[in-house]
Amino acid sequence: MKWGLSKRENKQNQGIDSFRREIQNLFDDFFTVGPSSLFDAAWAPSIDIEESDTAIHIKAEVPGIEEKNLSVSIENNMLIISGEKNEERKEEGTDKRYVVSERRFGSFHRSIQLPENIKSDKISAKFKNGVLAIDIPKDETAQPKKITIDVH
Repeated sequence: MKWGLSKRENKQNQGIDSFRREIQNLFDDFFTVGPSSLFDAAWAPSIDIEESDTAIHIKAEVPGIEEKNLSVSIENNMLIISGEKNEERKEEGTDKRYVVSERRFGSFHRSIQLPENIKSDKISAKFKNGVLAIDIPKDETAQPKKITIDVH
């Protein structure tokens, strides 16, 4: 009858072999030259949304994208931010024995549902240092109003 027992030496060898494989994979991953980009995976810019009494403020991080490749539009109270990145970079070693060339291409599309009470004709957008800032003013009817209480 077999009880599933194993020799102690086998377990130790398996642990050492497993450790060796993990170390080898670590070095393989570290020294492999492969593409690395914002667009390797499904990428969308990080967005902050703040709301005040008079407006909605949106900031989107879009590093490495030029202003001419960004688009901001509004359709059916949906703010749409989209962009495209085309980048080419070459690196040469000082001894001219190797050359690495990386190209990065990709696009993103981000949609944000807006409330009904905005002034779509007054939306403004600014782009500086890889950050897109969008200000969306609210309609006066949406702004809070203080009601005075008469004392009798």
